[in-house]
Amino acid sequence: MKTVLESLFEKGGVLIVLVSVLCGQTVAADVDTNGIETLRKASKAFSAVAKEATPAVVAVQVRTKVQPRSMGYGSGSPFDDDFFEHFFGRRHPRRQQPSEPQYQVGQASGFIISDDGYVLTNNHVIDDADEITVVMSGGQKYEDVTLVGSDEKSDVALLKIEDIENLPYLELGDSDGLEIGEWVIAIGNPFGLTETLTVGVVSALGRKVGGEGVYQDFIQTDAAINPGNSGGPLLNLDGKVIGINSAIITGDRGYMGIGLAVPVNMAKAIKEQLIETGQVQRGYVGIGMQPIDPEMVEFFNLQNSSGALITRVIEDGPAEKAGLKKDDVIIKIGKKNVEDTQDVFNIIGFTAPDTEVEFVIIRNGKEKKVTVKVGSKADSELADTSDLGRKFGLTVKTIDEDIADEYKAEEGVGVVVVEVKSGSPAAQAGIRSGMVILEVNRIEVRDVGEFNEATEESAESGKVLLLVKTGRYAQYAVLQIED
Repeated sequence: MKTVLESLFEKGGVLIVLVSVLCGQTVAADVDTNGIETLRKASKAFSAVAKEATPAVVAVQVRTKVQPRSMGYGSGSPFDDDFFEHFFGRRHPRRQQPSEPQYQVGQASGFIISDDGYVLTNNHVIDDADEITVVMSGGQKYEDVTLVGSDEKSDVALLKIEDIENLPYLELGDSDGLEIGEWVIAIGNPFGLTETLTVGVVSALGRKVGGEGVYQDFIQTDAAINPGNSGGPLLNLDGKVIGINSAIITGDRGYMGIGLAVPVNMAKAIKEQLIETGQVQRGYVGIGMQPIDPEMVEFFNLQNSSGALITRVIEDGPAEKAGLKKDDVIIKIGKKNVEDTQDVFNIIGFTAPDTEVEFVIIRNGKEKKVTVKVGSKADSELADTSDLGRKFGLTVKTIDEDIADEYKAEEGVGVVVVEVKSGSPAAQAGIRSGMVILEVNRIEVRDVGEFNEATEESAESGKVLLLVKTGRYAQYAVLQIED
């Protein structure tokens, strides 16, 4: 009787070759039964990244003037942000009030991205700093450092070491290609301990852990990140930056296995705008949105709850001009899938104004494509309170996604009062900053333009009826311009 191998050989020697190769692999594996060689190769890879990357990782030292007051927790310094932890460790206990201005000193991390001295770090690291010093891994200090610009909403800041060249720098990678489980390396200055390297994996992608109005799409990692790591690079095994270490989720202000990093592709978009103009210009399409609850799926003839439901289309905005409508469900913008409203917020916010992007939507159960020319967030906020409105003593602002949370208001419902002139008709009627005006002369208003149009009807009489909301309560108030 022929053996199995003999039968296979008669059918084709190739199969025997494959078996031989597999057997060879088995034998080779037996030589490294404890995996020592495999581990040694991995450690060499980490060492290689450390050797190449560490010279370009810097300490960012900041000095910030604080007003004469009790120092310590709750001092009002820029290092009290509970969410970002600011990674500077615990401060001294509360002391007696000093007689002269004091300085708060802190140190975090950053990394050089060009040989002529551009440095990326976090916005919260340098926020309100009066002096910034960059310290190289070898101890060289650079005090002639310029803040090119920063963006609070993405927590990215760009510095420039002046009059310098031939510095070591890190190459920026592609965070869009990351996968869960990939090895990553963090380098920084935790607790002031310079040139500290930790290793972990990508634990999750697209984390959204903050409040509304923040551009966030965090990379989650278990690479140890502690106070002082903030602003340092998160690297892949090629030594390329794939994120900026920004925050930790913790119960005791220390490492608990959950670190968050700003994706480098988001940082790239910010960096390019800051170099070109010194500020960040947001994209804008003019829609109100909400997530889709599972219970809503059948009512909108959807297959699942992924996407962003358009609840309002602002008149004359880019979305209306392109043909988007209320109750459309956005499932894709360009090449990026949309899972929720934060995805739309991120994608449009980092799209340059005047760019045409393709929206894939579901309308009445059918998929449809709509091309939208993105507008400018700045342009959408140009509308100002009319002269008549100011005569009443009011300055109001449209409630968009950026300020709705700040004033605890609902986006697209009324206008928020941001200033009331002392002694004005508005002040006499009890109107205060932070109140929301829902109606003018019994006409609903949704933005500054509608507020101005409605108040113009009172130009002749000099009298206006407002429906004003404070917290859960609303009441009417009459404002009258005295002759």
